Amino acid sequence: MRNDPGPHKPRRPFAALALLLLFTSAAAVQGQVRPATAAPAAAATTPPPADALGRDTPRGAVFGFLAAARKGENELASQYLNARPGQSSAQSDAQELAHELFTILDARLPTAGLLQLNDTPEGSRANPLAPNEELVATLKGPGGPVAIVLERVARPKTASVWLFSRKTLDDVPDLYRDVAANRTAQFLPRFLTTIRFAGVRIFDWLAMLFGIAAIYVATKILNRLLTRTVGWLWTRLGRPSRPPAEILPLPARLLVAAVAARWVLFQLELSLRVRQVVSNIAVPVVLGVFVWLGLVLTRDLERYVLRRFATGDAAAWLSLSRLGRRLLDAVLILIGLIAALRHFGVDPTPIVAGLGVGGIAIALAAQKTLENVIAGASLIIDHAVQVGDFLKVGEIQGTVDYIGLRSTRIRTLDRTVVTVPNGQIANMTLETISARDKFWFHPVVQLTYDTHAEQMQTVVDGIRTMLTREACVESATVRVRFLKMGTFSLDVEIFAYVFARDWAHFLEIQEQLLLRIMQVVGAAGAHIAFPSQTMYVAAGGNPAFPQLPAPK
Repeated sequence: MRNDPGPHKPRRPFAALALLLLFTSAAAVQGQVRPATAAPAAAATTPPPADALGRDTPRGAVFGFLAAARKGENELASQYLNARPGQSSAQSDAQELAHELFTILDARLPTAGLLQLNDTPEGSRANPLAPNEELVATLKGPGGPVAIVLERVARPKTASVWLFSRKTLDDVPDLYRDVAANRTAQFLPRFLTTIRFAGVRIFDWLAMLFGIAAIYVATKILNRLLTRTVGWLWTRLGRPSRPPAEILPLPARLLVAAVAARWVLFQLELSLRVRQVVSNIAVPVVLGVFVWLGLVLTRDLERYVLRRFATGDAAAWLSLSRLGRRLLDAVLILIGLIAALRHFGVDPTPIVAGLGVGGIAIALAAQKTLENVIAGASLIIDHAVQVGDFLKVGEIQGTVDYIGLRSTRIRTLDRTVVTVPNGQIANMTLETISARDKFWFHPVVQLTYDTHAEQMQTVVDGIRTMLTREACVESATVRVRFLKMGTFSLDVEIFAYVFARDWAHFLEIQEQLLLRIMQVVGAAGAHIAFPSQTMYVAAGGNPAFPQLPAPK
């Protein structure tokens, strides 16, 4: 039995086959999974290499061309031109064309939009009909305006590049002759126009330095002439006040000098680099002058507000106007900085976004403080509360000593000082006692029950007549009525309004009126009641309660 393998031999091939199928299926599954994970890497396309000359973007093409041509590398500068076959038949012709284009741009290219050129490979796509064209600038030509345009040119095996368009190159010869004719100065020594420093003619540097100095001196002379002329006219007109010390103060002189220098030097068609220097000086000066004038305006506005609106609560208006001035100053300085950054080609959007996020964080952290400040501003502007008012805020009653942007101080009748946040005052009901125009006189005279009807009528008529004749009592509001039969008295209601300067004066008047009411009551034979009760005892007594013996 042990050596008989009959029953067991048929099972071994099936087991081996099962193991073989298992490993085969596992290998197949693994082979199917691996290509799936590796497929994206194989399918990924390698981006074309960036252009070595920086012609991938419009800005890179313009800046690269100017840098190469300024150094005299005309062969390299010609690589930025999309010249026609006839224009580039010889290498020297392409280099000459690049030199002429540089001379045109160096003399007439505006500096304002140079840093605003698009810096993406796709361009700005400002013209949907020509998405592969980018307008650099529009220059003054002999026959009218001439557009300097870049066009996007596809290159095999490399990324598309931006080159100066063929239409622009066709206009170069005429523009160059016009620029050369305007820049030729026969009276200047030759070395001023031929020798260059940092790629710029010596004449351009000297024109910038001496031109700015001469224009500023001219503004000072103009200021003196205007000041003397205005002073003479001021005297002739007989004005009592003194004339202005300066018609053109320093900020105005700087503004005039910056604008005049930029315009004059640009009209001379100086080198682009010199005009960039002048623009980089003039624009910040102009922005600084406008910010300066804005700060002076906010100062004068603060003084006007204090003169116009500040009365008894001058301290509150001083705090409010000071806060408003600081906020306006911060806004003006921020606008000036943003404009300066945009001029120098820096995108201020991240800075503004960061300031916005920071402002939100500060507002959330100081939520209660801002609530009190805003409530204080509303109280001051609306004149809801003023210094010296006697008011009631909740359970607090007293005189307002000080109104600030964050809180208000109230001196109570106990002569203590309570500081209440303005946000709480804005949300509560205020009763300004000192603001009333007349005082309510409303006593109730209680007479005894032994007063008969004739006496009651005499008392009512007498009090009404007495109040009507008083000058400090508003006679139209006088009302005297027998009101009711109370628990222990007959009640007479008196209703009238009394004119008084303040609470103390009203108390004085009220005292005199009460004394005269007592005289009227006494003259009628009536009596003022006081809480009392009359007990009536039956003669026989109560059988339930035996009568106690009388004391001996």
